[in-house]
Amino acid sequence: MTESNTEIRAIVTDIEGTTSSIDFVHQTLFPYAAQHLPAFVRTYEHQAAVAILLKEVRQQMQEPEADLQQVIAALRQWIKDDIKAPPLKALQGLIWKQGYQSRAFTGHVYADVARNLRKWCAQGIDIYVYSSGSVEAQKLLFEFSEAGDLTGLFKGYFDTRTGQKRDVQSYRNIIRQVALEPHQILFLSDIVEELDAAASAGMQTIQLVRDVHTRTGLHSIVHNFDEITFR
Repeated sequence: MTESNTEIRAIVTDIEGTTSSIDFVHQTLFPYAAQHLPAFVRTYEHQAAVAILLKEVRQQMQEPEADLQQVIAALRQWIKDDIKAPPLKALQGLIWKQGYQSRAFTGHVYADVARNLRKWCAQGIDIYVYSSGSVEAQKLLFEFSEAGDLTGLFKGYFDTRTGQKRDVQSYRNIIRQVALEPHQILFLSDIVEELDAAASAGMQTIQLVRDVHTRTGLHSIVHNFDEITFR
């Protein structure tokens, strides 16, 4: 059991490998987006929100005149390579929205996560999410989760538009927006480099090790949210 300082007033949690199974993301969400992306883009390419994202994709490709087929090919390659490009993440979120709403799948959340999020929220701790998935995708996972709609527990959401998750400046940006002292914020993740960056920004950190193959570093370790207590 890992104890964290009572001064904690906010918790920022990662999703993949922390609140939710890595397998759900890689074996359900990613394949669904890859399968449905071509039809989605062709159907909605002229819709304002999608058109803006496709323009961003072309800019990132450095091919402003790329045709739709080239854009689709690039997006599918980015999915395959797990490229955390903001316009891709936003498009995936829109596609997943259709999947959640049609009940093609529900968002996986570990049982220990839901009960502890509720407990921490009741204790007056502000809870935020920081994930490489878009804010829209984050909200959908928790709205359509196996544990019911959990979105009311969260004070806010951050994605890669705040910054890359292994960059110290990203956590400084979060600290500024949360408007607390760095040591009053606890960051939860399974990734050592993310925890290193958060610690360098002054946050407290705990690593979730749900998988025996997870690489560990110098951070406090728990195997589930039940093991996190506040002294």
